[in-house]
Parts: sequence; structure tokens; C-alpha cells
Amino acid sequence: MTNILREIVEVKKEEVAILKRDNSLSQFRDSKFWSLNSKNIESAFKRDKSLAIISEIKKASPSKGIIREDFDHLNIAEIYSNNDVDAISVLTDKNFFKGDISFLYQIAERFDTPLLRKDFIISEYQVYEAKANGANIILLISEILSQNQIQEITHAAYENNMEVLLELHSYDQAAKIDFSFNRIIGINNRDLRNFSVDVTRSVKIGESLKNDNPEIVIIGESGFSDKESVKIANNGFIDGLLVGEHFMRAKNIDDSVKHFKEWCLNEN
Repeated sequence: MTNILREIVEVKKEEVAILKRDNSLSQFRDSKFWSLNSKNIESAFKRDKSLAIISEIKKASPSKGIIREDFDHLNIAEIYSNNDVDAISVLTDKNFFKGDISFLYQIAERFDTPLLRKDFIISEYQVYEAKANGANIILLISEILSQNQIQEITHAAYENNMEVLLELHSYDQAAKIDFSFNRIIGINNRDLRNFSVDVTRSVKIGESLKNDNPEIVIIGESGFSDKESVKIANNGFIDGLLVGEHFMRAKNIDDSVKHFKEWCLNEN
């Protein structure tokens, strides 16, 4: 685990302690989103005509600072929703990404697009919080979790009719993943040691994982910012892309999403 990940995890431990102190499971269950039927996201990724798109709402990052100055999460969500993206990823981390759990709740109130809570989830309590605020799917990062943690938190999500996008940054992490249990796998092209990005990383790892586990869904993450990088990913082993910074830096997000959808069409 890198130094920045260790720092983030320590902050998350403090946040989880406060979350448990201030909230009960019954309070989460009182949310209007708790009993709503979950939207099946996995099926959206299993199609032949084009790569699926998870569009991200992200104001900042630890390595890049503020990414979008004129940030309006509801306006961005509306653009994504109007363009029929397959899911919207919402950064809810405050300290490092300038996000907020309220963004998720407010977007869930207004739009029907499936929502991914993107955060550094280390506890089942964060799963309950995600569910209560309208999330349909949660992100888990394999590098910050043990094999048992992955299974326990995934089970908590499944019990509450949510799906899990399990992210890894290197093939080494595959050893602690049960691919019959975690079927949606995100492969991040970012090298956690130096933060460099190589879009072929998800292609190579995705091919290896799919050869051994043909039923899993592979989502490529980070670095997809032009037609050529998307073409590299559209190789039959990757089912969808998670795209954040490319849209967040666009002068016109609507035009950017429309062009990206065209790039994702399968040319075969």
C-alpha cells in the first residue's frame, strides 16, 4: 500500500468511527431509498454493440488538485443522465476529493441513472450509508482490503441488493479475489507507485482475467481521453470504461460525452 493510500485509510477509520457513533442501522433503513428495487448494472455491461460508460462526478483529486472550478454536481449528473450513460460514479470523499455523501443523495432524488458510490470503503457501515443515500453499486479497492474484508463487505452489499465494482491496480491482487463471487472487476491503469497511467494495463490484465474467468465483467479505469485510447480498450476483453477527469476537464461536458459514446461503439 502506498503512503497516500495509508493516509487515506487512517482518515477513513476515523470517519467510520464517527459514522457508527452518530448513526444506527435502523436510521439508515428509514431512508426512502432503502426499500427501492436495485437497478441491475451488471447486465448493462454485457452487450456487444458498444463499451458501457460509467461517467464520474469528481471535483478534485490528491494528485491533481481542483479538476473542475465551475463544479455543479446536479448539473453534471443531468448531462450524464440525458446522454443515457450506463451509470454515474459519485465521489463522496471529502478530505481528498472534495466530494460529499449529500451529492449522492441529491442526485438519487432527481435522476434514474444507476449510481456508484466511489469512496474508500473499509466497513460494512459505509455500505449501509451508501444504500441509504441512493447508491446502487459501491466501489471496493482491493489494495486497501484483505481477502476477508472483500468478502464480508461484498456480502453486505449483496444482502442489501447492491452490486460491487471491485478495483485492482495490478495482477498480483487477483490472488485474493473469488471471481465467482465478485463478478464486476475494475482495472485501474494508474500505477500507484508513481501515479503514471498506461491504458494497456487494463487490456493486458483484463485479457488474463477473462481467459480464466470468462463470465466476469471488466471495467477499464483511468486514462481514457481520446479515440485511440478507447480503441485500445475495445478489444473484446473490456466491457466498459469508467471516465472521470476527461469529462471534468471538458469545456462542454455534453459534447464530450456524445463524442465519447461514438468512440465506444464496436466497429466490428
